[in-house]
Amino acid sequence: MASMPQTLEGSCRCGAVRFTVESHTPQPYQRCYCSICRKTAGGGGYAINLGADATTLAIEDPDKAIRVFRAEIRDDESGRCEVSTGERNFCSQCATALWLFSPEWADLVHPFASAIDSELPVPPSKVHLMLQYKPGWVAVNQGPGDACFDLYPKESIEDWHKSRGLWVD
Repeated sequence: MASMPQTLEGSCRCGAVRFTVESHTPQPYQRCYCSICRKTAGGGGYAINLGADATTLAIEDPDKAIRVFRAEIRDDESGRCEVSTGERNFCSQCATALWLFSPEWADLVHPFASAIDSELPVPPSKVHLMLQYKPGWVAVNQGPGDACFDLYPKESIEDWHKSRGLWVD
């Protein structure tokens, strides 16, 4: 029997921003250790990004507190620098990281698990990605069935959920 997408309810720490979004992929399994995620939404050495349907994102922001940060991406070898197309939305009043939107995947939005107030399912395993950028002080607590990648895995968030029977329709 197919289940409905999970409604994720989220908010910032101070309550200025509240949002809901529908997710077919609510498992908080993917830990990103890149410096952008780690520094803008982390605190524990990584950030957990979820996947959701961008067309269902409903935002309550009466004080117009949401701001967007677009990170600079520097290539250490060439010295080249470009601005990411990814829009990291955050609350300007309390600095809570809320979600990431990228125009390359306009049908998706990626809420940060740390901003979700709804109960999330416990994933059967985790994916640790962008380990190339992990600082030495961060321990990767790899459990049974976990996978580790220096950069991005080939398996998408959707594919990961579907291959494990966790996709919700």
